[in-house]
Amino acid sequence: MPIKIPDNLPAAKILKEENIFIMDETRATTQRIRPLKLLILNIMPTKIVTETQLLRLLSNTPLQIEVDWIHMASHDSKNVSKEHLLAFYKTFDDIKDNKYDGLIITGAPVEKLDFHDVDYWDELTTLLEWSKTHVFSSFFICWAAQAALYYFYGVSKYLLSHKLTGVYLHHTNVEKMQRKILRGFDYQFYAPHSRYTSVSKEDIEKINDLDILAESKEAGVYIVASKDGSRFFVTGHPEYDPDTLDKEYKRDLANPDIISEMPKNYYLNDDIHNEIQVKWRSHAYLIFANWLNYYVYQQTPYNLDELKER
Repeated sequence: MPIKIPDNLPAAKILKEENIFIMDETRATTQRIRPLKLLILNIMPTKIVTETQLLRLLSNTPLQIEVDWIHMASHDSKNVSKEHLLAFYKTFDDIKDNKYDGLIITGAPVEKLDFHDVDYWDELTTLLEWSKTHVFSSFFICWAAQAALYYFYGVSKYLLSHKLTGVYLHHTNVEKMQRKILRGFDYQFYAPHSRYTSVSKEDIEKINDLDILAESKEAGVYIVASKDGSRFFVTGHPEYDPDTLDKEYKRDLANPDIISEMPKNYYLNDDIHNEIQVKWRSHAYLIFANWLNYYVYQQTPYNLDELKER
């Protein structure tokens, strides 16, 4: 089944070339089913790239999805044109009276800053508070996972001694395998990370409402979930394209002010000239499909006006 997107969104051409079933707005108006309504706050600097990455993963289910994109009005996005934002994005004020089946908030390259020093922190926390009564289930990625853990549960982040970048082996929590978000998972799987900060397993274990569902010996806690399925926190980047870490590394190499770290377990034999070892794509599709199916589609009320605080 398709994902519904605006007729002229740049991602549409790429997805069609990949034979991914998308539905333009014109055709969607003829459908007689209620699509899942998702809100995506895209705070990654490369917005068009991130749009394509997320839409690719969200389209891999038999569900029709309708996406509203928003950006932070209090932040000046320098890597995307104002025309693109005006054409395809809204602000929180535009959607605050709506209700949604699901919310996704992306990562952002601001993890070295204290949360309160991020220029859009107040606007973000307004959105997070609003989500309690206007969103059925939320999915937070990388920095957004850290920010949401801090806002909802008081979990602090800490600065790493060097950038954590690469594709790391993870293992599921065998005692939590009954959680539907893990359905179909291998006990061991790979996922990309790219960040300078982390959260403490010990801090999360003190919170009764949270379960640690997967982690890595090298990369730490990976999937954290509220017991009622209303919030999922993923500390890595399952949505990354095969060459995303490669582009980030080469960008850092060209910047004399950054100590560049070669992504671990990424290039064959750790040689930048060798092929990239893509080990995480099946996991990426599965985690998004499980979230959409088991925690959004199967549980959300048909009438979104019936949403209650979660």
